[in-house]
Amino acid sequence: MAEMKCFTTQIQIAVEQGVGIVDITAKLQEAVQESGIANGSLQGFCIGSTGSLTCIEYEPGVISDLVRSINELAPPDREYEHEKAWMDGNGHSHVQAALMGPSLDIPIRNGRCSLGTWQQVVAINHDVGPRTRKIEITAMGI
Repeated sequence: MAEMKCFTTQIQIAVEQGVGIVDITAKLQEAVQESGIANGSLQGFCIGSTGSLTCIEYEPGVISDLVRSINELAPPDREYEHEKAWMDGNGHSHVQAALMGPSLDIPIRNGRCSLGTWQQVVAINHDVGPRTRKIEITAMGI
């Protein structure tokens, strides 16, 4: 019987000001390769309350649609209670990130992230300035 493994690592991604989107699929696949896990699960978690992770087809039209939709859900020009307390201009950033979510679970099959042909994993910065986003990665399996 194969022994269960747990592998952890962290990647850092430079992302433009929000809504900034970067494809991290290749970096996640590198982590799976490094882990030596053939079958299991990979979890990615974006550190910080103004960042998120999701899957999408990473092509200009879909990215533009996603940026527009995120900004429609939590518009930057809306009044936010966070602004009244902190006056840092990023109340919308926190709401956008919360709506998108900070983490993803991806199956690992045959030593690869099990994603669709047109499915990539992206890190999103919702904050008002560029950020270096830290993504915690945990892979578990055999």
